[in-house]
Amino acid sequence: MDAQGRGQAEDIDPADQWVLNPDTGDYELRLPSSAPQSPVPGPRRATPAPEREVPAPRRRRAKPEEPPPGRRDRRRPAKKKAKKKSRGKKILLWTGGTMAFVILAVGTAGYLYLQHLNDNIESLPDDGASTGGFQKDQAINILLIGTDKRTGSGNDGYGDKGSAGHADTTLLLHVSKDRSNATALSIPRDLIVDIPDCPTTQEDGSTKVIAGSSGVRFNQSLGQSGRTPSCTMRTVTELTGVKPDNFMVADFNAVKTLSSAVGGVEVCLAKDINDPDSHLNLPAGEHLVQGEQALAFVRTRHSVGFGGDLSRIELQQQFLSSLMRQLKSNDTLTSPTKMVKLAEAATEALTVDSKLDSIGKLKDLGLELGKLDTKNLTFATVPVKDNPAEETPVTVVLKEESAQQVFDMVKNDISFTEVKKKEKEKKKKEDAAVAARLEGEKSEPSEVRVRVLNGGASAGSAGRELTYLQNEAGVTKSENAGNAPAELARTTLEYAPDQADQARALAEILGLSGAAMKPGESVTNSQGLPTMTLTLGKDFKGAGVKLDATSAKAPEDLQKSTADKVECAK
Repeated sequence: MDAQGRGQAEDIDPADQWVLNPDTGDYELRLPSSAPQSPVPGPRRATPAPEREVPAPRRRRAKPEEPPPGRRDRRRPAKKKAKKKSRGKKILLWTGGTMAFVILAVGTAGYLYLQHLNDNIESLPDDGASTGGFQKDQAINILLIGTDKRTGSGNDGYGDKGSAGHADTTLLLHVSKDRSNATALSIPRDLIVDIPDCPTTQEDGSTKVIAGSSGVRFNQSLGQSGRTPSCTMRTVTELTGVKPDNFMVADFNAVKTLSSAVGGVEVCLAKDINDPDSHLNLPAGEHLVQGEQALAFVRTRHSVGFGGDLSRIELQQQFLSSLMRQLKSNDTLTSPTKMVKLAEAATEALTVDSKLDSIGKLKDLGLELGKLDTKNLTFATVPVKDNPAEETPVTVVLKEESAQQVFDMVKNDISFTEVKKKEKEKKKKEDAAVAARLEGEKSEPSEVRVRVLNGGASAGSAGRELTYLQNEAGVTKSENAGNAPAELARTTLEYAPDQADQARALAEILGLSGAAMKPGESVTNSQGLPTMTLTLGKDFKGAGVKLDATSAKAPEDLQKSTADKVECAK
């Protein structure tokens, strides 16, 4: 488009040329009268000097028939009411999509000038590492990657200016199937992981398999050895068991341009901060930051918390939470000017995968995310600990049990907030009749003998559930029996008639419904004693998580917060 078509001529703000049509509820491009546009171009003709003419007699319009006495014509008011309702409905759609997550806000702005924004979007192949793209009727998993690439105006002064762009800040955004809750799980850049072999599309269109690496930092899954975001996708799948649907990549410029597009982001400091490395110098209190100052805020680590990357992750989560709250409370979403700026900034700053490379797809994703309530969006960090292999730890490793419980909750679509009370009550009523068989005496947990098999749950589930049973539930006479001969959709407990009291006790501990109880035969355990068989099916939701639960208690050591709460950097 030329300068005039984009609204850049004569210092005209492009947003001022997008005018709301009250008849349709849509924004339409209205160019100034000084630059008229013809629908069909043709040869220009000289315009003769205007001459004064006597206007021709005007023809009178026939007066509309008057309605009969006592009756009013209600057609026009009804029409206006319908238009008003339609316009309000569209504004709600825009609002929902943008509010869900700031870097996905471009989705709702797609209603403006689609082709121009489509031209802004840069995409990279997913190389088969994704699910093929999000689905509207399924849970959604988006991998959000912030790189430390220094390209762009003013960014070469931040050190490491030759960086290829590693996975410096990474979040796995999980949105529940029913859209009632979401989790943004931060993956520390210094976490030691195994990076798998990565088939990667080269610039000439050929495919090259980049060899994997064992025991390296997570941030090397991008940029190192020519790895692309699809390799980071594969690494996340290997780590969490969750396969992302799409990815989005942002560099330093994205933070600066997006924060400026919304007019700044409110942040809170519990103390004075003067960090020469990030260039952030602010006194304690609340501040509105944008551009370079916003980038300095999210890069600060030496002056907050323990001075490491984990403290910076908390700061970045606070920043994103504040940004979302601001979008919800201020006039950004109803301002065409701000929406244009936000759309321009997002489409120019973000790189997406080839399955998400159009405004239409981004808009659809934004509208799905718009169904969320900020109080049910949890920001959390993968549970980690200092690397014991290092005398002076500079990297971290997983806290295996806690981390796996978090991964299982995400994989099995379990909310970190309580949001499904109605569904929970309904399920209890449906199970009431079947649960009658659980009535009767129950053994003490220490008297329960059971072997645990994995029949379709995630890898390692039997071992983690055994650890829970022995260490927390008191079922000390339990053992791991490995994998079941076949996968099951639902978890079952098989027991002999004389083990009914043990079965009732275990069912209460695990939250098994009557339908999960399977009267049958006992087997012999490793001590030669009769034992029940617990087979974990595909519905297994994680160690210690009751099968009849619709939400679960997160590990006590999990660092988390919700987007509706104001946090101050300490």
